[in-house]
Amino acid sequence: MSTAIALFTSDLRIHDQPVLRAALDAADRVVPLFVLDDGVLGSRFCAPNRAAFLADCLEDLDASLRARGGRLVVRRGDPVDTAVRLAAETGATAVHLAAGVSGHAQRREDRLRRALGDLLHIHDAVVTVVAAGAVTPAGRDHFAVFTPYLRRWEQQPRRDPAPTPRRVPVPDGVQGERMAEVRALLASAAAGDPSPALPRGGETEGRRRREAWLGAPLDAYQDRHDDLAGDATSRLSPYLHFGCLSPTELVRDAEAAPGPGAAAFVRQLAWRDFHHQVLAARPAAARLDYRPRGDRWAADEQELAAWREGRTGYPVVDAGMRQLAHEGWMHNRARLLTASFLVKTLYGDWRAGAAHFLRLLVDGDLANNQLNWQWVAGTGTDTRPNRVLNPLVQARRFDPRGDYVRRWVPELASVEGPAVHRPWRLDPQRRAELDYPEPLVDLEEGTRRFRQGRGLS
Repeated sequence: MSTAIALFTSDLRIHDQPVLRAALDAADRVVPLFVLDDGVLGSRFCAPNRAAFLADCLEDLDASLRARGGRLVVRRGDPVDTAVRLAAETGATAVHLAAGVSGHAQRREDRLRRALGDLLHIHDAVVTVVAAGAVTPAGRDHFAVFTPYLRRWEQQPRRDPAPTPRRVPVPDGVQGERMAEVRALLASAAAGDPSPALPRGGETEGRRRREAWLGAPLDAYQDRHDDLAGDATSRLSPYLHFGCLSPTELVRDAEAAPGPGAAAFVRQLAWRDFHHQVLAARPAAARLDYRPRGDRWAADEQELAAWREGRTGYPVVDAGMRQLAHEGWMHNRARLLTASFLVKTLYGDWRAGAAHFLRLLVDGDLANNQLNWQWVAGTGTDTRPNRVLNPLVQARRFDPRGDYVRRWVPELASVEGPAVHRPWRLDPQRRAELDYPEPLVDLEEGTRRFRQGRGLS
């Protein structure tokens, strides 16, 4: 009997799973394999929130496979060495893998090609809707501006979702770690506690949330997606990051939904693909300026610590940072304004902010996190690199009653109305009662600092 290996990475699902489907079509038996990469376990990417979420994802995937007569084989080590050894151990005639975009993923694929040769089959458009590099402008290897990319992205043919398997026959005797051991290993490697309100991971939970989203919430998305207090975004990003949900399936179902919200939501999924194709072409953008501006970033550790802790004195910024710490997630509008405050008001290095987000965000995707930070910093793909998001203007537009701030900054819960966004204007006695810090920096001073650092004045 023939055997194939389905090597799972960022595609932890059984619905619309081209890697697993291809392995099942190619052989009588399949080994669904996930490798706990030693290189990742010892890195910043094995943060407590993502480690806990990943443990949920693996347990859920294992349960789904067991319901179909199979199981997930989890081993620890180097993914290439592990896949090669398992292929020899089982006599596998094929190894199937989803294409990645990061430098780490590209190096892994190169090593697998050299080690496995024709046995390796890499599948595009598994973690994205449109494969990175599938659409390019004339004379270039990627799009650097979103709008022309979006036009081509919308015209690109999409694959049909892969059928969900009914049975997954796995060879007898293939050894792997028990799920309890996997969870313990991830918790130990992460060396810290996850956020108190971290969502549960896994395809089952992701699909439950997806079904709840594809109705009235999606219909209202165009009008409400920036409403900080309304919390009217999908919250599906962690499930997309870990591949618990298929972006192809999600776009198909969103486009079939009535109402104006679908187009706005699909546009956000196109942004996700856009960042993936940028990083695939320029892996160094994860750490280096995509478009250098000659910045001389400030290195004030006290200001950076105040920003991390949500103690900047600007309530809407602090609310976002405290939501991040509590949930391992932050509203997208809050991500933009907290990032802008660090890089454009405090003139702090975007890399420091991106690293903090990666420590806490359960959806801490390298392409989206790093390139969104670069977009805000003006070193990325933004066509207006010197724009500054004023936190007071942002608060007035997207949290007009101050409900978001009062939810996440309890010191200000008793301040009524929009005055909550400017507590320094309260009388001195009232300010003292609140135990809330004065603004870290005057906004005009922050703008002057940024313009001088970038050589604009």
